[in-house]
Amino acid sequence: MSLRFRLTLWYSGILALTMLLFGIVLYFFLNYFLYDQIRQDVKREAGNTSQRIQKSFALSQKGLVVDLELESRDFYSTNMFLQLYNVTLKTFNRSNNLQLYDLTLPLAKDVVSRLQNEGGFFEKTKVLGQDFLIYHQAIIGKVDGQTQLLGILQAAVPIGSYERTSVTLRNTLFVWAFLTIIVAASLGWFLSRKALQPIERVIDAANQIGSGDDLEKRILYDGPLDEIGRLTQTINGMLSRIQITYLELDEAYRAQRRFVSDASHELRTPLTTIRGNVDLLEKMWKMTSGSTELSTPEQMQMSLEAMHDIAGEAQRMSRLVNDLLALARADAGGLMEKKPVEMLPLVQEVVRRAQLLEHTAEWCVGELDDLENAIVQGNRDYLQQLLFIFIENAFKYTPAGMVSFEVSRTHNFIGIQIADTGIGMDKEDIPYIFDRFYRADLSRGLTAGTGLGLSIAKWIIDEHGGSVEVTTRKDEGSTFMIWLPANFPLPV
Repeated sequence: MSLRFRLTLWYSGILALTMLLFGIVLYFFLNYFLYDQIRQDVKREAGNTSQRIQKSFALSQKGLVVDLELESRDFYSTNMFLQLYNVTLKTFNRSNNLQLYDLTLPLAKDVVSRLQNEGGFFEKTKVLGQDFLIYHQAIIGKVDGQTQLLGILQAAVPIGSYERTSVTLRNTLFVWAFLTIIVAASLGWFLSRKALQPIERVIDAANQIGSGDDLEKRILYDGPLDEIGRLTQTINGMLSRIQITYLELDEAYRAQRRFVSDASHELRTPLTTIRGNVDLLEKMWKMTSGSTELSTPEQMQMSLEAMHDIAGEAQRMSRLVNDLLALARADAGGLMEKKPVEMLPLVQEVVRRAQLLEHTAEWCVGELDDLENAIVQGNRDYLQQLLFIFIENAFKYTPAGMVSFEVSRTHNFIGIQIADTGIGMDKEDIPYIFDRFYRADLSRGLTAGTGLGLSIAKWIIDEHGGSVEVTTRKDEGSTFMIWLPANFPLPV
């Protein structure tokens, strides 16, 4: 969403909210005062009529019941309609204009309870398709010394014209607000374009610099030193700093790549030769171990131990070279060959081979059913290497305890969890454990390693579009949760 569009949207939204609040206040304000006068007139007429009815009551029981009726008044020329309901006789006494139009005002079922609770109330209703505002008032009198409800007086006026006026006002306000917002949004869109045009020029210039790989270019600006001018100066200064940093990093990376490439090629041949000669010598000593002509048993034992040490160092250096080569390929942007890999047989093979690794901790493997039919687009060899890195680390840093291996699945991902109860790490080490040659202080010098395994593992995970979660606590162990995107096709 562009800044221009957001500015127009905010401006239009604020204007729409203002127009909405203004329309609501105006509508209810006019509607209130329009009906307030009508309510006062109806309520006043009902009050006067009620007083006249109560004064005309007869004092006898029969009179109190029978003589409850409206005065004979001329209501032909007015819009006021009166109707009196006799509670005892259940009869209606209507004004002349109601009789002329043959109208009877409806009486709600709960009118008595509402009158007892509210004393008098208004109600809008329709009579023969016409809108009426009716005011209900109770007629109270004494019968045999007891006060009771004698009748219900209804005073009504037609409000059809007022309702039509109210609807017209509401529609007019809506149309006016809509047109105002459209016009204001169009004007705001045009003005925001004019205001942001200098920024567009800065963006175009910056894009040209970025696409040309020439950090020596700068944004040309000859306008005033306003916000745009200061922004241009800031970007030009940032480009200068980026150019310096880029040159330094480029030189450092070139030196690093040269070192890794040279060291790998220089060490690979002699290491292969050393390992071949050591194996040959070891076989020769074993073949002549029963003869005393060449050397004494003590010399032979010392020679064998020395050769074992040489072989161990050669193996360690070979691993280092292989790790450096893997990282060098990653730095060079080498593409990893990928194809669909079934994860269940791969993990089963890794779990089986992991039992043969040197370890002192208990190796516990959970159910692998969640990997059924799971297909990962990746490289089988690198995926195996990834799992072995985490398993070997768990064995290495768990001298006593348990290393567990569990799997799970969620949506389009599979999860592989390697947990141990080993020495763990401080939480301050977590952000750095995937850096090259980094080793937590707790284990430095106590266990063998180069500090490159987790760096390679992180690279493999990134190449497969996955992620890794780390949970650890010092002296309690660590848990690595690997998430890899996967497909789960249905079995045929």
